[in-house]
Amino acid sequence: MLAGCDQEEAEEARGQKRLKRTYSMVESVGSNSPIANTGGFGCGIRRCSSTSSLNTLPRLHFRDHIWMYTQRYLAAEAVKEEAAASAVIGGEEDGSADGMRLVQLLVACAEAMACRDKAYASSLLSELRSQALVFGTSFQRVASCFVQALADRLSLLQPLGTSGFVSPAAAAAAAGATAFDKKEEALRLAYEICPYIEFGHFVANTSILEAFEGESFVHVVDLGMSLGLPRGHQWRWLIQSLAGRPGRPPRRLRITAIGLSAKKFRSIGDELEAYALHLGINLDILQLHRVVKESRGALNSVLQMIRQLSPKVLVLVEQDSSHNGPFFLGRFMEALHYYSAIFDSLDAMFPKYDTRRAKVEQFYFAEEIKNIVSCEGPARVERHERVDQWRRRMSRAGFQSAPIKMMAQAKQWLGKNKVCQGFTVVEEKGCLVLGWNSKPIVAASCWKC
Repeated sequence: MLAGCDQEEAEEARGQKRLKRTYSMVESVGSNSPIANTGGFGCGIRRCSSTSSLNTLPRLHFRDHIWMYTQRYLAAEAVKEEAAASAVIGGEEDGSADGMRLVQLLVACAEAMACRDKAYASSLLSELRSQALVFGTSFQRVASCFVQALADRLSLLQPLGTSGFVSPAAAAAAAGATAFDKKEEALRLAYEICPYIEFGHFVANTSILEAFEGESFVHVVDLGMSLGLPRGHQWRWLIQSLAGRPGRPPRRLRITAIGLSAKKFRSIGDELEAYALHLGINLDILQLHRVVKESRGALNSVLQMIRQLSPKVLVLVEQDSSHNGPFFLGRFMEALHYYSAIFDSLDAMFPKYDTRRAKVEQFYFAEEIKNIVSCEGPARVERHERVDQWRRRMSRAGFQSAPIKMMAQAKQWLGKNKVCQGFTVVEEKGCLVLGWNSKPIVAASCWKC
């Protein structure tokens, strides 16, 4: 995972900058181009007084900006609630009103925190906790994650009249091994029951196979190995496909992993080497330590370094949403809209009290939400950006778009995974985008020098 900031994008300084990303890079030898790759806070706003009434909220410095986000989200929620109301008998009018009230409370609480009005934010959180239920409707469930994230932010927030943000390092250190195990289990379940992570692996592996047809040596550099899951699911699929391709399998496959602990790396590496050897492929697996830099222009420097490797193909998979803006309120509204769609999809796939869904929501997606909402500075590593911004950044770094021509394969993959109706795969300017009811969730793009 890399994080960086692009100083050339002044027009997007208010909404879209750094990110969490998944790269897969692959390298081939024996040619002039031997390597191939796949792959704040704080506004100066002050509140005049603290009150428990939503109607007495003062006009904020970024009111016009936030009003746009709020209206967009409320309109989407109104359409969703109206559609749900027509499908059931009785009681839905109250449910719709409750949902709108939740949205209002969440936005008001976020605004209070943007003003560093801890007293008012705390009173709103008390009311939110009684309405945002872990086993409620899809919006109540996603609201419960945002409530916890807001509570965490409140605990780190400096009071009115001061500046800065308390470091969350101590809280993270106190999480312990139990929390880590829960996250690992939630990641495994997310891979098994949701198509989002596996979609990125499918596109990356298919692109690698096409780019290295007939090659005898393939080198994969995975800058997001933490998403390889406990047993290296993504690379098992690639190894199997390389072994079964027409003609001869590659003589050697090398995987360079970035982002894993040494213990986890050894465990995955040993399993993959044994698996590859069983299929007749010699596998070398190496480790590089992850370096996350927040300095301006660091991401551009990394892209330039990758380009110097003369990659044959680079595959970029990214959550298609703007969670990297410098201003908290804009990030908050984008995240609320984005994760509401994800929780809607989970609602359609599983029964109300399914414990697997609860684990994925509370220990996987909730952790992403907490990081986006409650963290600032180097601690905020969930920095997703939209594919349009990636196009501009990659173009400036000297990469050329390589349109992904596997629409039929992607639809076949979606059908084979037997996911419920509502998921869509569309082609957008050479990229493949996986969405839920037309809301983009994950975007995949390919690039060449």
